[in-house]
Amino acid sequence: MDIFFTELFTNLNWDIFKAVLIIIGLDLILGGDNAVVIAMASRNLPEHLQNKAIALGTVLAVFIRFLLACVAIYLLTIPYLQLIGGLFLLYIAFSLLKEGEDDQEIQASGTLLGAVKTIVIADVVMGFDNVLAISAASNQDFRLILFGLAVSVPIIVFGSRVILYAMKKYPLIIYFGASLLAYTSGELILNEQKLEVYIESLPYIQVGLPILLIVLICLYGRSKNIPVKA
Repeated sequence: MDIFFTELFTNLNWDIFKAVLIIIGLDLILGGDNAVVIAMASRNLPEHLQNKAIALGTVLAVFIRFLLACVAIYLLTIPYLQLIGGLFLLYIAFSLLKEGEDDQEIQASGTLLGAVKTIVIADVVMGFDNVLAISAASNQDFRLILFGLAVSVPIIVFGSRVILYAMKKYPLIIYFGASLLAYTSGELILNEQKLEVYIESLPYIQVGLPILLIVLICLYGRSKNIPVKA
């Protein structure tokens, strides 16, 4: 990494500098997705377990991104992967809203494991597109990929804490988080190459599907009486 920063700042390698700026921008955007997932999955935990869920979720998010970065090219060859991932992500969005209606006291250990399981599944699904974007920005330079992973850690940790606090004060953010997952789900489904022929024949589906999924997730939340105000 020392050589990497020497190239960046001493030799003014603008290609690397540009890639670093792009990766930081991607981390700010894509790391926010992970922060939303971690915050939503841990919001029903007792307060003393929330920090553990955030720590575990962050470690797992970065580790999963690292693994996905190593196999990103191979993953592109798996048919229907993005379709399956999109459906999984939609299921998670509904599940997170459903958890909000349960006010019963839950055993701490079981709840922590449940939150971590949700975080892992969501990170696998959402991390695929995230890692592909960062891999493309880094031109497969492994040093830049590692740099991107390192930058993502504080974004996920502090982002999830801020979002978790905000959700307690403004429950409407729960709908925003679930809608973000629903939107990402729609984007993954629409990016499935095996469906490209059918998608191109439906001119409004590119915009319509993500919006439809957001509307459905919000209606589901209201049907479960999830509040919009504290």
